[in-house]
Amino acid sequence: MNTHIKIEGLHKSFIIDSTTLQVVKGIDMEIKKGEMIAIIGASGVGKSTLLHIIGTLDRPTEGKVLFDGNDIFKLDSEELARFRNKKIGFVFQFHHLLPEFTALENTMMPALINRTDKAEAEDIAKKLLKEVGLGERLNHKPGKLSGGEQQRVAVARALVLSPELVLADEPTGNLDTHTGEEIHSLLREINKTKGTTFILVTHNEKLASRADRIVKMVDGRIA
Repeated sequence: MNTHIKIEGLHKSFIIDSTTLQVVKGIDMEIKKGEMIAIIGASGVGKSTLLHIIGTLDRPTEGKVLFDGNDIFKLDSEELARFRNKKIGFVFQFHHLLPEFTALENTMMPALINRTDKAEAEDIAKKLLKEVGLGERLNHKPGKLSGGEQQRVAVARALVLSPELVLADEPTGNLDTHTGEEIHSLLREINKTKGTTFILVTHNEKLASRADRIVKMVDGRIA
C-alpha cells in the first residue's frame, strides 16, 4: 500500500484572550491508501482539530500535510477549496443536511457545486443512495427521515464526487448503539469495496476496534 497522507511536525495553536492555547503539539503520522484509521482519546485532546487540518478546513500553525507527496498548504485558499471539494468527503456527528431539500438533492449538492452536469449528478446520487439503503427514500426531506437515515444521506453526500479520503468526526455519536453499528458497518464496507481512505474520530472503542489501526491522542500528541 502506498503512503496516501503524510503528516510532518504538525502544530496548531489558537490565541484566546491574548493567551496562546496549543491544541496539536507536534504530530507525525503516515496513512496508507485505502487504510481505515480510528483516532481515539478523551474530549479536548485535539482529535477534531487534527481532523480539520487534514481536511484542509483549517491551516496548521506549523508543519506539513502531504497528499501523495504534495504539500497541500502551499495552495492558496481558492485552490485549497477546489482540492477539498474534489478529494475529501466529510461525515460529521450532526449530518448538516439542508432541511428544505430532499435526500436526493442533498446528496447531489457537492457535485452541483463542482459544476457536474445535473443529470449526471442525479444519476450518481441515486446510485449512492441505493448503495446506502435509501433507494426508496430519495424524495424524502430530512424531517421525514430517522437519525440513521439522515446520517446515511450524509455518507452518500460525502461520496458523491468519489473522494480519495473520507473524514468522519464522531459519525455515530448522535445515534443509538444499534444504528451506530449499522453506520459504522456501512463505512467499513465502503472502505473495503471502493478502496477509499478513511480517518475516523470516535469515542466508541468497540467501533474503533474494527478499523485497520487505532491512533490514540493524549494532550495534543499521539500516545
